[in-house]
Amino acid sequence: MKADTPQTEPADPACPPGLPAVAEAGPVSHALSRVARLHRIAAGKVLKGVGLYPGQEFVMMHLWDAGPVRQSELIKAVDLDPSTVTKMLQRLEQAGHVRRRPDPADRRAVLVEASDASCGLLAQVERAWGQLEGHTLAGLDEDERTTLLHLLTRVETNLCTETADCPERRATDG
Repeated sequence: MKADTPQTEPADPACPPGLPAVAEAGPVSHALSRVARLHRIAAGKVLKGVGLYPGQEFVMMHLWDAGPVRQSELIKAVDLDPSTVTKMLQRLEQAGHVRRRPDPADRRAVLVEASDASCGLLAQVERAWGQLEGHTLAGLDEDERTTLLHLLTRVETNLCTETADCPERRATDG
């Protein structure tokens, strides 16, 4: 390298500076996609600290709130592929966070429930989500946070209506 050549920092491919030309037709959609991807990465980092893989916290949140549920109902509630949920449950069961047992009402069905040992995990997940929230919203004042939540809720409603794919509605309608 020549002495008179200025050294520049390599571009961060995770956070490119501008919009690709194609994304100019949907800059908000592009921004949402990037933010969602980065949020998943950040969530993965805080969850790793509590011994969970991304997505497992949603399984646990549902079990903590709902109590024992059939595995088939859990799959619908978390809106993931059955094989993904099965793998998640295997890992969570090995870690002692869930237990599976035959449904006494239908021995062919499996009930899944949070174990008593998962109570400590609940507090850890709550702290991790609080940490993620703080990191995600750093620099925003309360009014901006309220506005952002309001706008994201409206966007979610729009997408839910457009796609007719709302896991929360399916769980309550079904």
